[in-house]
Amino acid sequence: MQTIWYLIDTVASLLAVACLLRGYMNWLGQGARDPLGQFIVAATDWLVRPLRRMLPRPGRFDWGSVLAAVLIALLLALLYLIMFGGGRIPLLGMAVLLAAFWIVKWILYLIMGVVLFGAILSWVNPYAPIRPIVDALSRPFLMPLRRFIPLIGGVDLSPLVVLIIAQVMLSALHSALPSLFMLGH
Repeated sequence: MQTIWYLIDTVASLLAVACLLRGYMNWLGQGARDPLGQFIVAATDWLVRPLRRMLPRPGRFDWGSVLAAVLIALLLALLYLIMFGGGRIPLLGMAVLLAAFWIVKWILYLIMGVVLFGAILSWVNPYAPIRPIVDALSRPFLMPLRRFIPLIGGVDLSPLVVLIIAQVMLSALHSALPSLFMLGH
């Protein structure tokens, strides 16, 4: 059962993070002009496009992509509670709390992935064609810190600080999970 859950969780998490990344890229105005954007659109279009037709799209906010990630989180939470809930019918409130937990966790993983990928890319291949989109995606998280953290020997430590902050937030989120389930009972 654990192996099946691992596979389901991995596929669902990757799809949900791709939907969140698509929404974030649209919010930044990046769209599908580069290989990363084209891949994300191709991987998520089957789910996001029908949702977009049902929802308004005011301004830059992509409700279809966000709703896709939320629906994946809710389905994953319900499936988890059915598989590991001891045969009980899952409570909707508990499923919503678990889905919210996963959404926040996925957002933090997305931030960490974008920042880490950008940092590695800047050292390994700073002229890569994907570099401008990665810089655009990581800039909102790095710029506030760059105002306060000076370069040390020409090295930008702001990605390291973002990764540490995100890891602390993940740790706090994981330690809050048991108490969230106590609220659901």
